[in-house]
Amino acid sequence: MRALKCMILLVFIILCGCWDRTEINDLAFVTATALDLSDNGNVLCSLQIAIPSSTEGGNHVGGKEDQFFIISAEGKDGNEIHRKLQKKSSRLLFLSHRSIIFVSERLAKHGINDVLDIFTHDPKNRLKTYIMVVKGGEGRDILKLNYPLKQVSIEAVKEMQITGDNLAVTIRDFFIAYASEGIHPVVGTIERDFHSKDTDKEIFNFAGAAVFKDFKLNGLLDEKESLGLLWLTDKLNTGRITTNLPKGGEVGMVLNQADRKIITQTPNDSVQFKIQLEGQGSLVENTSDLDINDPKNLKVIKQALEDAVKKQIQDFLFKIQKKYKVDSVGFGQEIYKNNPGKWAVLKNQWDKRFPEVHMTIDVDLKIKGSGMVHSSFEMQDKEIGK
Repeated sequence: MRALKCMILLVFIILCGCWDRTEINDLAFVTATALDLSDNGNVLCSLQIAIPSSTEGGNHVGGKEDQFFIISAEGKDGNEIHRKLQKKSSRLLFLSHRSIIFVSERLAKHGINDVLDIFTHDPKNRLKTYIMVVKGGEGRDILKLNYPLKQVSIEAVKEMQITGDNLAVTIRDFFIAYASEGIHPVVGTIERDFHSKDTDKEIFNFAGAAVFKDFKLNGLLDEKESLGLLWLTDKLNTGRITTNLPKGGEVGMVLNQADRKIITQTPNDSVQFKIQLEGQGSLVENTSDLDINDPKNLKVIKQALEDAVKKQIQDFLFKIQKKYKVDSVGFGQEIYKNNPGKWAVLKNQWDKRFPEVHMTIDVDLKIKGSGMVHSSFEMQDKEIGK
């Protein structure tokens, strides 16, 4: 009798567990969000919602099936905006499949503390959602791009995940950097390609990185500077280096491995950093007269590439130290890890001390192969003509 009662109770619990379920046909799957600043100071939020491939989904325009549609709403805070957006959808907005959030440059300069607050409190939002700043434009414009592969949000995330030379930052990464000692958050940037002549197809470009301080956009980094950032933060998987040689011509190298080491030195009251960069890869371009089968020539090329990397890193450090005055790499974090006592003294004055910190850079590149490039075609023509 007791066993029967337990079985009945178990069945009752299982049946009651389904009382609040939501059918998939009642959900609107949000794939991306765009956040913009309206003229009156409010936040304009746009959602990209996937259209299911079913009998009731997908509108055909010009022989092509739409894969998404966009709804927008304006408000002062996240709750107000979400309420307005939900009223525009006949289905319950489902945010767990959202892959990326686009923030306009204008809103980023104004500050994103309030708009990101809802992402940390509402469990429907995933902290692994990527976040990017739209350089020189509005976030909703990226969502509306007539992109050949249709959904910009998904393709952008794929590109960030596959390639190792783009800055891929999630909301979780952003808040971890914000809460960490001696480092400020940085996110990737994206922009529309206005050079495209095909009006029927619009594409996007990854444009570098956005430097934040106190939840406000402090400045932008271009692609070369972003490569320096990735290398110094030990997040660079692959990258390209190109430089001119002293006696003319150009060489290019593809990195397939990159490492870095930052040595902290705190003698007396000063702070110094020694940056050691290592990388290896193969040559993919050589427009000079040098035959790289000759070890002497290869040494010249190696030195030129190392000098180019050093200059690139120096330019990046100058920008974050002297212009933006923001420690986006985490040099302060290196002090915190290696000398907590010293960091306790420097912590409250690090923003003022960082621009004056002395840094030295050492670069060591290993050329593992030259691929199909041995010498320039011009040199080969000369040799044939002999």
